[in-house]
Amino acid sequence: MNRTLSQRQIIAYSAFLILLGAGWAFTQPMSKIAVSEGYKHFGLIFWQFVIGAVVMAVVSMIRRRGLPMGQNHLRLYLIIAVIGTLLPNSASYQAAVHLPAGVLSILLSLVPIFAFPIALALGNDRFEWRRFGGLVVGFIGVLLIVLPGASLAGSPSGFWVLIGLIAGLFYAFEGNYVAKWGTAGLDPIQVLWGASLVGVIISLPLAVLSGQWINPLPPYSAPDYALIASSVIHVLVYSGYVWLVGRAGPVFAVQVSYLVTIFGVFWARVLLGESYAPQIWIALCVMLAGMYLVQPKRT
Repeated sequence: MNRTLSQRQIIAYSAFLILLGAGWAFTQPMSKIAVSEGYKHFGLIFWQFVIGAVVMAVVSMIRRRGLPMGQNHLRLYLIIAVIGTLLPNSASYQAAVHLPAGVLSILLSLVPIFAFPIALALGNDRFEWRRFGGLVVGFIGVLLIVLPGASLAGSPSGFWVLIGLIAGLFYAFEGNYVAKWGTAGLDPIQVLWGASLVGVIISLPLAVLSGQWINPLPPYSAPDYALIASSVIHVLVYSGYVWLVGRAGPVFAVQVSYLVTIFGVFWARVLLGESYAPQIWIALCVMLAGMYLVQPKRT
């Protein structure tokens, strides 16, 4: 849908977009901290679902919107919980043990690049050579990361880079699923709330039976605070993103992808002291170019 924005609106929405990008990217080093003392993925994901469900419940109370529980709605909550959080975050948390947070942020820039071939397969989009070129460029960026000399501590393990890519792949599946089959008449806040509640039910036995249960009682340390911060920031930023899409349109709002990648590297540098060889910076620039090429043209 075409939108005409005033100069004041463009400035205000751009500032908000930067805030969203910085907040979203902040969750990457928080994930790295969360796994730094031995917490495993199922335990972290369970509490992430719990915190998300609580925050979304509060937001929904303020909005005075309930949560439908029809069969179609429950199926949607299940699918979004699995492909939008459980599977991608399982991969991300495991990769975070072995990869720098900045590298994980760079890998997330592949979400729109993954989304293009999936959209073609589902009939959500049509082929364009420019966007295909963006896909190729994006994967060249991945190769630059796994080549020798890409990190001061040695090249990141190709295996864990592949695991890190799984998160972006499932996020791309999630976006295309919603584009193809919709949200059963629900707004994104309701979808996230319902998915969080279903996710709690699914992830609880996984956390307990796998021996990855995290005791919620104090004393707390840095991983506990990192988990809380990451979970709260995620749902707040997601809500803000939904609001921005409604005000400025999806083509404007999707530019947050660039900011998440750039800020992710920045936060990893500032908070974790990560350093990279020139090859990593080249890979970042190449992936950003791929993201630009694969984006649909403005209409």
